Amino acid sequence: MKKEVCLLASIVLCFVSVAIGQERPDPKAAIAAQRNAMTKLSFMDGLWRGNAWIILPSGERQEITQTERVGSALDGSVKVIDGRGYEKDGTVAFGALAIISYNQKTQIYSMRSYAQGQVGDFPVTTAQDSFTWEISAGPVTMKYSAAIKDGTWHEVGERILQGKEPKRFFEMTLTRVGDTDWPSGGAVGP
Repeated sequence: MKKEVCLLASIVLCFVSVAIGQERPDPKAAIAAQRNAMTKLSFMDGLWRGNAWIILPSGERQEITQTERVGSALDGSVKVIDGRGYEKDGTVAFGALAIISYNQKTQIYSMRSYAQGQVGDFPVTTAQDSFTWEISAGPVTMKYSAAIKDGTWHEVGERILQGKEPKRFFEMTLTRVGDTDWPSGGAVGP
């Protein structure tokens, strides 16, 4: 028993000495790398409004006024998106909140999305003035493709079933209507 305790203590001491010898990653360098990567998505920033339509599960086409509010948080290291779709009477028909981040270690963008009672993490692919993401739902993949150019945000959503043509179920065309300091503006001070 005494030998086992000594062996266990030796192993623990080895791990502790290795951990002490390792330096903690520099958070300033990590944030700088993330902030630099997020500049590729700065074209999204601002307040947006326009028309959208979606095909409901019933097959009915619903027309809404869609808005997007996009800004940076955490010293510019993440992008925050607040999307709302409004009925003609002004009631909210759709609400979503998403956070896009960049992992400097893997060099991958990802989005954490909260919409219609659902939560998910999805890889994001970026290109000049555009981005895409996909949601896998069993045999169906929902692919969203957005392009923003000259103050217009055009986005489509398509259902893709292997072996079949993609079927569009969502489309929006928004116009940039202004700047915003959201979500970093208005923070509670010390």
